[in-house]
Amino acid sequence: MGKKNKDEDPNEKLDRIAIVNGERCRPKKCKQECKRSCPVVKVGKLCIEVGPKDKIAFLSEELCIGCGICVKKCPFEALTIINLPKNLERETTHRYGPNTFKLHRLPTPRAGQVLGLVGTNGIGKSTALKILAGKLKPNLGNFTKPPEWSDILAHFRGSELQNYLTKILEDDMKALIKPQYVDNIPKAVKGEVEQCLNDRNELDNLEFLKDQLDLENVMQRQVAQLSGGELQRFATAIIACQKADIYMFDEPSSYLDVKQRLKASRVIRSLLKNDTYVIVVEHDLSVLDYLSDFICCLYGKPGAYGVVTMPFSVREGINIFLAGFVPTENLRFRDEALTFKVAGADSGMEITDKHFSRYEYPALVKTQGDFKLNVESGEFTDSEIVVLLGENGTGKTTFIRLIAGLIQPDDEELELPEFNVSYKPQKISPKFPGTVRELLHKKIRDSYMHPQFVSDVMKPMNIDPLMDQAVQNLSGGELQRVALAMCMGTPADIYLIDEPSAYLDSEQRVWASKVIKRFILHAKKVAFIVEHDFIMATYLADKVVVYSGVPAIEATAHAPQSLLTGMNMFLKALEITFRRDPTNYRPRINKYQSQLDSEQKAANCYYLLDE
Repeated sequence: MGKKNKDEDPNEKLDRIAIVNGERCRPKKCKQECKRSCPVVKVGKLCIEVGPKDKIAFLSEELCIGCGICVKKCPFEALTIINLPKNLERETTHRYGPNTFKLHRLPTPRAGQVLGLVGTNGIGKSTALKILAGKLKPNLGNFTKPPEWSDILAHFRGSELQNYLTKILEDDMKALIKPQYVDNIPKAVKGEVEQCLNDRNELDNLEFLKDQLDLENVMQRQVAQLSGGELQRFATAIIACQKADIYMFDEPSSYLDVKQRLKASRVIRSLLKNDTYVIVVEHDLSVLDYLSDFICCLYGKPGAYGVVTMPFSVREGINIFLAGFVPTENLRFRDEALTFKVAGADSGMEITDKHFSRYEYPALVKTQGDFKLNVESGEFTDSEIVVLLGENGTGKTTFIRLIAGLIQPDDEELELPEFNVSYKPQKISPKFPGTVRELLHKKIRDSYMHPQFVSDVMKPMNIDPLMDQAVQNLSGGELQRVALAMCMGTPADIYLIDEPSAYLDSEQRVWASKVIKRFILHAKKVAFIVEHDFIMATYLADKVVVYSGVPAIEATAHAPQSLLTGMNMFLKALEITFRRDPTNYRPRINKYQSQLDSEQKAANCYYLLDE
């Protein structure tokens, strides 16, 4: 093995991790370039072990010198070498196996308070939840010979986690997890909604849950017949009606509109008692802010390693995540801070061209079954983003389809202006049999090879790593990014984008917002966007169309109006108020009946553009 240099730090070797992506590593289809190019292998040490018959390469982290040559030489981009911040090795909580994901530290729950977790996808949030729920035994990084519980408790000695894990070990605590992907629930839960809830009703709070989660209309339906939003509300109700010591909610706001998100937040907070723990993973930062009592951020490299910060206050924790800098560790984990100055002022561009093109559409009526949508006449201009705000079931998608000419209004004699339209639907079904590269080449060949489109859309949306993956194997977030790139890459007059934030994590939502805004300004086009994430909606909107009425029965789409007027109208109907954070200008929901909430309601100012 060779002698060590006397001056070498014995911990130096421990601050480096090597990750091999099992899906991309294909030793049978390459010439083992990683092994051939490794300078440590050339001097006779087994730093990289791989042969044509192996399923996956193995990298020795102890022998690796971090030169990165193998990373550049791998034809499938399957290798990642990372130099970790110092002293993290001693804080390793769990590792799944050699050259796999590694989690450092754990979030610290507190009884009687809601702990919010914020971080990008693939950074270890779900792993942390499994450990805190007692469903995964942490191995402290030693996957070959996992430690005993006595060693694990000794590792956390002196921290609040020692008491927490001791309680879990002694089996005093029952943990319930609402899963991230509610689409899979019908496979596990069969039967009628009402029967399922009655079977699990231990807290005798079903009437409260039915009212808060709008479940009255679905009680007689089969679970298999529920839509995404109905499944989400049903899943929250199933967890909230049972007795438990630990309640965990993984992305409880997916598929829900703004009103439903706030109601779900109140349900989750209603579970708090002096001896219960509530932990929430959420990508909608305004909901996380409203819901949590304190925050733990997770940073690192998705799929490679994740680090949990110490607990912060809600405002400080979310601001640290957006700033990309942890002051307590003097560590920067993102090059660029994320801010939310409103409408044009934050885009970093002066718009010198005045709006010349103005488009109008007449008053429309569209009846679909029992539902009737009334559209007030309105107008919009180029280089403008119009955000549609309303509850689910008020006809936002119907409005988009009317404008696009995909469906006709009740009065077929009405002449609608003809536009070339590019439409990204709410639900994306991947049917294309080939890779992402083949799909883009077939659908938007001219755009995706154009340097301007590459720099404005492809790079910020991080499409490049997905190019050689099969479309049908992409995750929800990856599909969403590809669908957004395809929508913007299709030449059109109007871009209709339905829920661009679905499946994206907090950071990707900010990047997607910036990309859409920059693209619409550069291309001098118009975008109509349906969005329930409040931070994303307010950042994008030049104008807003507010919906009023009764979901699924009759609704009215009001004429496009300014951000301030429209938001005040929308928030007044929801009875919530927003202020702005002075650091990064993100909208923050005022706690219900707090001093600020009461003051803003008294002044009839439900939405503040500036702090």
